[in-house]
Parts: sequence; structure tokens; C-alpha cells
Amino acid sequence: MGQLCLGIEFGSTRIKAVAIDGQFRPVSSGDYTWKSKFENGVWTYDLDEVWQGLKTALRGVDNREQVAAMGVSAMMHGYLAFDENWQLLVPFRTWQNTCTGPAAEELTARFGFNIPQRWSIAHLYQAILNGEEHVSHIAHITTLAGYVHTMLTGVNALGVGDASGMFPIDSETLDYDAEMMKAFDALIEERHYPWTLRDILPRVLPAGAAAGQLTEHGAALLEGLLPAGIPFAPAEGDAGTGMTATNAVAPRTGNVSAGTSIFSMVVLEKPLEHVYPEIDLVTTPTGKAVAMVHCNNCTNDSNAWFALLRETVELFGGSVDTGALYTALYQKSLEGETDCGGVLTYNYLAGEGVTHLDGGRPMVVRRPDSRFTLSNFLRSQLYATMATLKIGMDILAAEGVKIDSLMGHGGLFKTPLVGQKYMAAACNAPVTCMETAGEGGPYGMALLAAFLLHGQGTLEEFLHRHVFADAVSTTVQPDAADAQGFADYLKTYRAGLAVERQAVQTLWCEQ
Repeated sequence: MGQLCLGIEFGSTRIKAVAIDGQFRPVSSGDYTWKSKFENGVWTYDLDEVWQGLKTALRGVDNREQVAAMGVSAMMHGYLAFDENWQLLVPFRTWQNTCTGPAAEELTARFGFNIPQRWSIAHLYQAILNGEEHVSHIAHITTLAGYVHTMLTGVNALGVGDASGMFPIDSETLDYDAEMMKAFDALIEERHYPWTLRDILPRVLPAGAAAGQLTEHGAALLEGLLPAGIPFAPAEGDAGTGMTATNAVAPRTGNVSAGTSIFSMVVLEKPLEHVYPEIDLVTTPTGKAVAMVHCNNCTNDSNAWFALLRETVELFGGSVDTGALYTALYQKSLEGETDCGGVLTYNYLAGEGVTHLDGGRPMVVRRPDSRFTLSNFLRSQLYATMATLKIGMDILAAEGVKIDSLMGHGGLFKTPLVGQKYMAAACNAPVTCMETAGEGGPYGMALLAAFLLHGQGTLEEFLHRHVFADAVSTTVQPDAADAQGFADYLKTYRAGLAVERQAVQTLWCEQ
């Protein structure tokens, strides 16, 4: 078997560990299912479950004693605030929360740089605006990946890609933007906190840099599942690992990660001309500028509908394997009309920054004369997973952003060709999936760990020459009829956002 590299990722629905061999092939994996909770008006995860889930995922990995390098990745953004002893000050506030609007708007105006609601700096400033008592006790803020990395290695640092979702990065220095940091400190100077922003943020490291090793304390946290001394790559966010997993880290390349949330990453050749609240500017794991269209909602609502259909099968005494269920329903959707026959779906369980909604109400709406068939319903469900993303991608197209290749990965692409076909129609561009597309982020993190060992050249060269040179992939070109059908669907979808907004304002709201 030889040496293994291990990638760990804390996704929104699964904690997964993937080991790759010397040929960069996934050879073993383990996972743990979890989900966020909505408590006291905040989407959160229990940090105790972080460790329970990590140990469960690791137990599924074979030959752990052969791990030569590893790394941790997780959902980007959010807010984890700790005191000097790394005691959590308030429950983890995840990327799903849309409660930082005033802070995000003020910081965007002050910086001349889009600060989305889910970014860590927006959460911090909103806590300040709220007058929250815990702020004066902050010694560290970090991301979920940064927290786990620090507990395992003792090194409080982040990969530049993950750090770019906390605070803007200067592409020249590969560090937090110094002028914006000064502007933030000046903004809060009169509050007399015992810290500056630099004091409480993690250090920033590029891919390939040494980021510590598994300490004896870290090994004990894992109950001996891994031996102390394993070197760590810099902790990364799920955006960076998705780019790595799909060989989309060079300019004019892009990828779409589609699971609980959906986001596209396009590596830019030059800066955008304008500031857009719908577009995040983050970086690759090596610090190259990336335009990110991030949507909070993707497959959660369709998952709920698929569970309902499974329950219907069980009502008649049947049973069906989850994989077989999804494959059958995805393939059935191909029989639907290209515009879904007048059936419209909004999959908003949470708010959406791209469409400027602070909350969500899932809805299925149809014309009285719609062809309400199973195939049209399913096709509408899958169109809805990417409709909001398309609205953001249209902004990039208007800016003249060029994309030579668009790679797909994540759960939406697990059923062969179906997700690719619809995404190609939505973006009117060819979409490629590699055989590792279903592995997603943890595979990308394992590759970043392997790059740490490789020790020479750029990440782009490493991936192109050594990892993906002979990769098995499939590419789906956009079909003209599908593209027109999606365009027709999206036109109605845009108009119907007024109905979704009204539903958020009037249905099940606090009085």
C-alpha cells in the first residue's frame, strides 16, 4: 500500500475522511452523518459532535498507521469565538445564518469590497453592533477547520483560501488586507476592546506550507486512532478543497460544488470592475483571486421530497436502497419537459444572499394548466438546485469573465450525466465530472496533504502533471433545447421571487 495521505472534511451533512495512495487514488474512507440545528434563532452545530463524528469517520479508514500527511477542511465562514483558553464563548454560528445584514452592508461600504453576511468578519461586527457581552473576552476567532486544526496541532493558522472567507486577502502579500484591517480597527476604536483584529485572527499559510503536526494532545483527542507526529497541510475551506479536487485552481478554470449548498468558483484573470453583493471574492489555496457565487440552498429540499417518495413506497410494503432511489428519480427527471411543464420550485430552506432574502419558505407552484407529472416535478426540483446559482453566474458573464472549463463535483453529480446535463444547460457551458467527483472536498484535502509532501513546483503543476494527467472524466455539452428550456424556467423563477419574498414575510413569522 505504501504511504497514504488523509483528507478530512466537515461538510454540512457529513464528516468524511478519505485516504489516497501514492498514485493519488482514493483507497479507503469513513464518514459520519450530522446536521445543523436551529437553536435560539441561530443555525449551529455542537462542537462535542465534531469529535464524535471525526473519530467515527477515522475508524472507517484502513491502514491508518501508514498516513504520512494529512489535513483538515470544513464549511467556510461562520463564527467561532474563543477566550484565551480556547473555551467557546457563544455557540458556533454557521454559514447558514443570515442575521448579519447591517454589519455586512456597513463593512462593504467602508472597505469598497463585498463582505457577505456569512463571513466571519460580518459575524464579529454584528456581535459588536448588538452589544454582545462576549466580544470583550475574545482571544481567537476562527473557522471550523481552523478550530479542529488548532486542537490537533497546536498551530493557530489557516490556509489562505479558508482565511479569505474570514477577511479579505491581499493577493500580493497572501495575508489579510492591511488597509482594511486598519479601517476595521479604527471603526471600533471608541469601544476600547482589549484586542485588535490582527490579534484575534489566525495566521495565513499558502498550500504546500508546513502547518504543524499531530501532537500527543491531538492524538489523545482522537483516542489513538492516529499516531502523533503526522505532518499537517494548512487547514482549508470546502471551496478550496473543491477547486483542488477538480483541478480548477488555474485562471479561466471553474468548478461547481453541489450538495447541501451550491457554489461556483471561477479563477479570475483580472479583478472585477464593480463590487457586487452577489459575488464573493476569495482565493485558491495558493492565493489566486477567485469569484465565488455561493447559494445556501441546493439539495436539502429535494432530499426532503425524495424521503417523502420513499415513505410512499414503504406505505405499500416496499423498500428501496437510498442510492437506487436517487438514481431512479434523477433519471426519471430526464423524461420531463425542458421547461418543466409549468411546474416551478423554490428550494429555500434558508435565506439567500444572491436573491437578497433573509429567510426561506420551500414552495412548489404551478400553472392551472401545468403538466404535473412525476418527471416534470422532479426536473423542476433539480432545476431549482441551480437556479439561484445561475443568477449569480449571469453577473460574471456580464463582466466578461471567461471560463475554459467548468468542473462539477458533489452529491448532485453522483448520478451519472443527469446533474451535468442540467448544469450545462443552466450555464450554457460544457460541464466535466471526473470519477472522483462524488468524493469532493475530503479528496481535495488529501491532495493538498500530498502536495505538502511533494515539495516542489506549483499546485497547478502538481495537479496537472501528477494527479489528473490520466484522469477518467466525462464531459457534457449544453443541449440547445435544454438551454432554452432552462432559460424559460429561470425567467419565471425570477418573476416568482416576489412570491417567495412575500411568503418569507407573512408565513410562520414571529408576531
